[in-house]
Amino acid sequence: MITIGIDCGAKNTKTIIMKDKQIIGKGKVLTGFDQANAIEESMNNALKEAGVSSSDVKKIYGTGSGQKAIKQANNLIDDIKAMAKAANYFFPNARTVIDVGAEEGRAARIDRNGKPVDFVINEKCAAGAGGFIEAMSQVLEIPLEEMGPLALKSVNEIPMNAQCVIFAESEVVGLIHTNTEKMDISKAIHDAMAGRIVSMIRRIGVNEDVVMLGGVALNPGFVKAMKTQLEIEKIYIPDIPEYSEAVGAALLAAL
Repeated sequence: MITIGIDCGAKNTKTIIMKDKQIIGKGKVLTGFDQANAIEESMNNALKEAGVSSSDVKKIYGTGSGQKAIKQANNLIDDIKAMAKAANYFFPNARTVIDVGAEEGRAARIDRNGKPVDFVINEKCAAGAGGFIEAMSQVLEIPLEEMGPLALKSVNEIPMNAQCVIFAESEVVGLIHTNTEKMDISKAIHDAMAGRIVSMIRRIGVNEDVVMLGGVALNPGFVKAMKTQLEIEKIYIPDIPEYSEAVGAALLAAL
């Protein structure tokens, strides 16, 4: 049985194709202003990689902030169910799952079947999502992909306000003017964002194994900050964390 999961997010639209619950194709494009076009392009890329046609697909499930634009979907599911199912698929022992995307962070406590028991979502603020690091990288004039590795070079603790991107930007500018090393500022940025996410997670309880999904899971500086503040030695991350909710949607479509 071939199923498709489409995650139309604020920044990227991702498609996963599964056959008998095994990933056979994937596609990712920038969402942009035309969600419908991004969905179509992402799905076509995944179909091409999988070597199948749309007529071979049994079901399509959609998720993400732009899910209403997924007209191809047989059903739409919420992000929490999708991320919980994906975490259980990649790591069956997962009990806490964290998903940090471009505009939102969320966490859930899940059971052994990959069903959410409790969950929490941060407020609509970039200070608790990937957009925060992206905005700060522009202030520091450092490529986004270099922010995490740069943070790993620092061992200093610099407190920073992560309640608002505007205030944090002012703090970063102030630190630059006092000749603070960029690696120390980068670490402070990651620590501040991790602190905001961790305080959210503690409201539902931290139960190992802890899994991190979403594109920010590819940032080593953020992962280290999360481990430090959660006081755990390991966070489990799949090879394709940015596709996780699409994976969860495809799995749910197969039920």
